[in-house]
Amino acid sequence: MKSCEFATLISTFACCIAEGWTADEIALISSIFMQLGDTLTTIAAHQALCSPKDTKD
Repeated sequence: MKSCEFATLISTFACCIAEGWTADEIALISSIFMQLGDTLTTIAAHQALCSPKDTKD
């Protein structure tokens, strides 16, 4: 999938999620997904920096 197609897919997904919710509810859903993304980024960075490295001699 090309980058622009992927961005369009994400935008479409966001529109589908937002449909039928109030602005306050959409803000809450957004903050939940942002925290999820931030937490996943933190986990990935921690694993990259703090996990034992495979060493091949």
